[in-house]
Amino acid sequence: MQIDRSLVQGFDLFEGMRPDEIDDMLGQATSRRYPAGEIVFEQGSDADQFFLLLHGRLRATQVTAEGQQIVVRVINPGDLCGIARALRRNDYPATATAAADSIALVWPMSAWDGLVAAHPVLAINAMRTIGGRLQEAQTRMRELATEAVERRVAHAVLRLANQAGKREEGGVRIDFPLSKQDIAEMTGTTLHTVSRIFTAWEAEGLIEGGRQKLKVCDPHELVLIGDGLKPGRL
Repeated sequence: MQIDRSLVQGFDLFEGMRPDEIDDMLGQATSRRYPAGEIVFEQGSDADQFFLLLHGRLRATQVTAEGQQIVVRVINPGDLCGIARALRRNDYPATATAAADSIALVWPMSAWDGLVAAHPVLAINAMRTIGGRLQEAQTRMRELATEAVERRVAHAVLRLANQAGKREEGGVRIDFPLSKQDIAEMTGTTLHTVSRIFTAWEAEGLIEGGRQKLKVCDPHELVLIGDGLKPGRL
């Protein structure tokens, strides 16, 4: 069944494409549901498909050579992922797991070269995606190398609120299950440290927990903490 173009034409992947080009790409894709907790693709496995997330959230993780798991990024609706071919890889560099019930468009990796040849703007849009992720990775590396842990945690929470936040009364709710362990893995610290920071922030009314869906009640205060303009709480 042909996928409705109106569902995707605002996504960055299709920027600059004519309607018939979008339809051609959609005609080669299938739609698949991923229940929360299901693995979409796994680090080190053969990269035989690539994906465009339509709904939900995916959590991308990597396991280091020492066996430590880190959260690399959260994949949001409209994000292209699993494009190992564009990175000149034959395997997936990370594992993507559905953090919430999700729906993605799926293409066979063997179709990538033909799609790029038929629609050169696809390569440009994919490079923009890769460039944005590289910039985000560099920002996180700088934070890990130069910032105190509370500042790193503040920046991580603010990024998630910006990418996956929904405004509601009294703040911004990050609308997918997010554990303190996830934040610890994103910021290179421990669960115990994140718990201490969150306890202090909740006492001050900066955040509010609940069913693993974190609410940011005072984003401005977190910006000040992230910028080092407030004294540390640890």
